[in-house]
Amino acid sequence: MSIVLTELTKNFGDHVVVNHVSLEVHDGEFFVLLGGSGAGKSTVLRMIAGLTEPDSGKIELNGRDVTFLPPQERNTGFVFQNYSIFRHMTAAENVEFGLRIRHVAASERRRRSAELLELVGLAGLGNRFPHQLSGGQQQRVAIARALAQGPAVFLLDEPFGALDVKIRVQLRQSLKEIQHRLGVTTIQVTHDQEEAFELADRIGIVERGTLVEVGTAEALYHRPRSEFAATFIGGGNVLVGRAEAGHIRLGGATLPFTPDSPAHEEGAPVRVLFRPETVRLQQDRFDPGGPVQTLARGQVRDRLFAGPIQRVRLDVDGLQGVRPITPPPAYGQRTTQIDSIQPSDAPGALFTPGQSLWIGVEAYHILEPTGLKLLICCDDTPGGAAASEFGCRLAHAAGGPASLLTVVGAAEGVAQARDRMEELRRRTCGQHPMIHTRVRQGQTSAEILLEAQEGSFEVAILGRRSDDSEPALGATATRLLEQSDVPLLFVTSPRWPIRRVLICTAGGEPGKANILLGGRLARRTQAEATVLSVYPLRPATGQVARATRHVEEAQATLEAQGVRCQKRLESRDNAAACILEEAESGDYDLIVIGAPRPHDRRRGRRNEVVFRVAEATNRPLLVVPVVT
Repeated sequence: MSIVLTELTKNFGDHVVVNHVSLEVHDGEFFVLLGGSGAGKSTVLRMIAGLTEPDSGKIELNGRDVTFLPPQERNTGFVFQNYSIFRHMTAAENVEFGLRIRHVAASERRRRSAELLELVGLAGLGNRFPHQLSGGQQQRVAIARALAQGPAVFLLDEPFGALDVKIRVQLRQSLKEIQHRLGVTTIQVTHDQEEAFELADRIGIVERGTLVEVGTAEALYHRPRSEFAATFIGGGNVLVGRAEAGHIRLGGATLPFTPDSPAHEEGAPVRVLFRPETVRLQQDRFDPGGPVQTLARGQVRDRLFAGPIQRVRLDVDGLQGVRPITPPPAYGQRTTQIDSIQPSDAPGALFTPGQSLWIGVEAYHILEPTGLKLLICCDDTPGGAAASEFGCRLAHAAGGPASLLTVVGAAEGVAQARDRMEELRRRTCGQHPMIHTRVRQGQTSAEILLEAQEGSFEVAILGRRSDDSEPALGATATRLLEQSDVPLLFVTSPRWPIRRVLICTAGGEPGKANILLGGRLARRTQAEATVLSVYPLRPATGQVARATRHVEEAQATLEAQGVRCQKRLESRDNAAACILEEAESGDYDLIVIGAPRPHDRRRGRRNEVVFRVAEATNRPLLVVPVVT
């Protein structure tokens, strides 16, 4: 292998930027790291180049450990997005610069410069200064300069991001030819999927510092394993149905499992991916014995002409019990939307808004089963025992992976803690195959925050005191509540099963996060949900109408996900007291409430509703941070 990364990790402060990335890039391969802004892909590249030092992990280039070597000792070439060529030097002098530093003879420098400028399509332009070159030509100079020293590894960080579309296409073609001709092992970072598809031998998808999935463009597009890859790569429709008698139930439709489908237990959720180009539309029902599987009947919502194709989106009412993942339903929307791509020469009149058509699927792919990912924080207190018991029960119901975590203060206690956690797992969690144990050393709240980020956990479960003489929240729980970006579920006693969930929402965009997560928990535990919104006794103009619309949309959203739901609107000046009264009178098994942003919580805003509710109830409480 030319490049081997092992458990590569980088934190900036308390933010995990690169999260235990392990990767092998073959000799001569063109590998692309693909992800959105802030995913951590450029930081991975900079660590390989030696421009950023990792916190932990290992980097090997051509069998040599270079983790902590300076950049000049790694034999890598690096191309930046902003060209980074010297403005006072000609193109040829820029290419020769690294060779001059290494005291290469002038004749050899000139020969190498002329050869590379010809290779990148700039023959005869070596005497021009950067201001005399176009942006695309400047980037070609940067590529030639990075290749001048004959690097064993070639690294490119969004090299075409600042260029227009036509120039980007031309440079991609040139770069692929150059890389193939030289056979240099290459890693490029980009957010452009088309660019990744055109250049890469293999693609690695990066999200929130984690390498989610690696594969060829064809495999990631047609046969992704993860939901993130399925929804991030290309356009697609992902619907969640149920396994039923060896088939997939999608509302009124029944699809057979494909031969390569992962195993699903009877009644388990099944996520079905079908790309828009595999969707067929016609006025008559599809032949039951033909190659197209009938899905449902829908109405054309809109049509977009896009040159060789036309994109058609349809609203479908006949998929009761089916949860759409993508296209994501609008908040409050009850219908399911299906995206379709049709040839541009298909009769446009067939796709006019409101037109009723049968929808069929010619090819589809079944994603790997997944569930809610839980971090269960345990200690020797009664609260810790309650958290472990409740968390293991929830992990069984949620059907996803979970980690039992404990934090010790001293290194000598780690081995004993591991044994204790394994015994706890066997005693509490039984034979659940996806529950693992973790031990960290350090300050409890800081280590829990890091573990939650590094593991990309969706919910962290913590125990708390039940002593009536003191607030229910201890120092660790309070600190986490003030700082965490991860939803926190506080447990005093292992109240189970969860039959009723109270979801408290303040309305607007911030109020949607706790509704959606609360709905997921209600669906997983087959609980009934109540959406509660409290507005003041003297509301502002339009506030009541907005609150009413918000809870109605919340109810519609949850019902579309298969959750039994009712709504409540209350007029009170003390929202916390109203929530607590409703929780007691309705005997709810779980309260879900939103929290202000962490930096607002750290400003000492202890009068926030979330703190008052947390300190006054012993019922399980899920606190969902607002993400803005």
